[in-house]
Amino acid sequence: MKQQAMTAWLCAGLKTGLSSVPASVFASAMALAMCVQPGYGQMSQPMTNMSTNMTTNMDQKSATALMTWWKNAVVYEIYPRSFQDSNGDGIGDLNGITSRLDYLKGLGVDAIWLTPMYPSPQVDFGYDISDYEAIAPEYGTMADFDRLVAEARKRHIRVMLDMVMNHSSDKHKWFEESRSSKDNPKRDWYVWKDGKGETATDPGQPPNNWQSAFGHSAWQWDATTRQYYYHKFYIEQPDFNWNNPEVEKAFDDILNFWMNKGVAGFRFDAITTLFEDPSLTDENVVKGKDGKPKINAFGDEVVDGKKTDNLPENNTVIAHIRSVMDQAPSNVYPGKRVMIGETYVPTIKDLLQMYGTPEKPEFELPMDTQVGFLNKLDVAKFRSKLNDAETELDGNVPLLVFENHDNPRIDARYGDGVHDTDITRVISTILFASRGASLFYYGGEIGMKTTPPTRKEDVKDPVGITGWPKEKGRDGERTPMQWDDSKYAGFSTVKPWLPVPPNKATINVKAEQAEPDSLLAWYESLIRLKKTNPAMRAGSNVMLDTTNTKVLSWLRKGPGKDAVVVATNFTAEPQTVDLSAAAAGVTGTKLKTLLKTPGEAEPASITAVSLPPFGVYIGQVE
Repeated sequence: MKQQAMTAWLCAGLKTGLSSVPASVFASAMALAMCVQPGYGQMSQPMTNMSTNMTTNMDQKSATALMTWWKNAVVYEIYPRSFQDSNGDGIGDLNGITSRLDYLKGLGVDAIWLTPMYPSPQVDFGYDISDYEAIAPEYGTMADFDRLVAEARKRHIRVMLDMVMNHSSDKHKWFEESRSSKDNPKRDWYVWKDGKGETATDPGQPPNNWQSAFGHSAWQWDATTRQYYYHKFYIEQPDFNWNNPEVEKAFDDILNFWMNKGVAGFRFDAITTLFEDPSLTDENVVKGKDGKPKINAFGDEVVDGKKTDNLPENNTVIAHIRSVMDQAPSNVYPGKRVMIGETYVPTIKDLLQMYGTPEKPEFELPMDTQVGFLNKLDVAKFRSKLNDAETELDGNVPLLVFENHDNPRIDARYGDGVHDTDITRVISTILFASRGASLFYYGGEIGMKTTPPTRKEDVKDPVGITGWPKEKGRDGERTPMQWDDSKYAGFSTVKPWLPVPPNKATINVKAEQAEPDSLLAWYESLIRLKKTNPAMRAGSNVMLDTTNTKVLSWLRKGPGKDAVVVATNFTAEPQTVDLSAAAAGVTGTKLKTLLKTPGEAEPASITAVSLPPFGVYIGQVE
């Protein structure tokens, strides 16, 4: 870590207000408060030996904090197309995000993850990339991006980008070269195979029964060179051939391009699907209890995906990426650059492998989808999965997540239509009051609801177009951010690319900022506790009352005597729970309330904490 770079980062925070400086580096920031005003990074006057030594010690603590910021981080996913339109075209953009940074600072986020804003034909709304080192015109310019990074840094918000390494757009120059002829130098950058039974006049059949995640065969016939190319996702998203070292080198250069612009890391899309079984044998067909093949929403037989997902070769590439990122220079970004993985893996053992080993580390933060996508309020299952995250990951940091741009929001997966706000309080408490990092999706903090299209002709997402009506696509979780109750919810001055849900009249930032008991206020309070309470910030997770099937409760046991108990009611009936934690070595018998469901009374005692329907209680043990 270069001290000048670290000093600059701290002083940038001081210029924008001390509240932007994390508590862990606040003391050092104060020691550096003599930074010169306009060009920080230098001291305005010589320091005594005593102050130099003091500052050096504080700098060491600050340097540690900059390298470990991700371990208790709050990461906010932004879908740029839907966050804020700044130029009146109905599409969100980078300048719109910049204009809302103060809101994000107030919310308490440490980093924002931007879904793809690269040039793209928008077949998959940005995940079909045609240029990895540019900004799509509809989102702005590279100068706009640089300004976003600079303004975010002033507020101590890091910018992370989506990195799509499994596939490109079929309009990328690499694929256009690859498909031009069999002897083109880029031919082997993608996966090409002969079909079955091909003749001079007939393409025959695809090489095997592998399926696209978005429906139908994963193989597409290309008449120019008379071969099939493989696409795990849309036809317009051909897969890279990661057995070719030139592909790896190309992505090394792409990662370094963006790291040199000061990004704090990447979320790696579809990272478990980089490799395919070279034998090209068929996937196994999944059968139902009747012995017949299961049929999915696209009308295809369901296959198990074992030939095309989570192959061991993936881990070699991930370890290489980690080495590239760990070697990035610190002069443009002082601190740890972090890898988030889109890791939909079947078991906790598979998730553990995504962290790598001490000798060959991989992801710092692979998403723990084991917890967040149970899609049912089942206390026993949540307790088991959260305990796995605490005890089965060899001490690695879990990254919990419940919502994203590919899945319906909390209301559609956990809500009952009556207690949705209280249920969201339950889910958000699990997200922020458990050990580890927390990732959440724009609008979750105000309780935005899944609003799918009601007519096929209104569908934008090709998933919905292909699968309608059983599969309505992902438009419902991508609607514009609801900032206020105006015609277009403060997102734009013109008709947005997706309709604004009617509930924007009551579910919006402006209304909730004015209401102290709002869901937005709840999120802000939870995040504040996560960052400032010693047990919430660094304590272990210990499950309490482990036979209870209606209330999920746990202890955050921090350093020293710090201890916080958390209880969440998973039912629509009032419950009473005993939160004493003597068995876990906590002898206190009194509670100091830190946060509870609005309007509820203080608990009678630690052994009799009353919870309303879908209620929450968080208290310090004294």
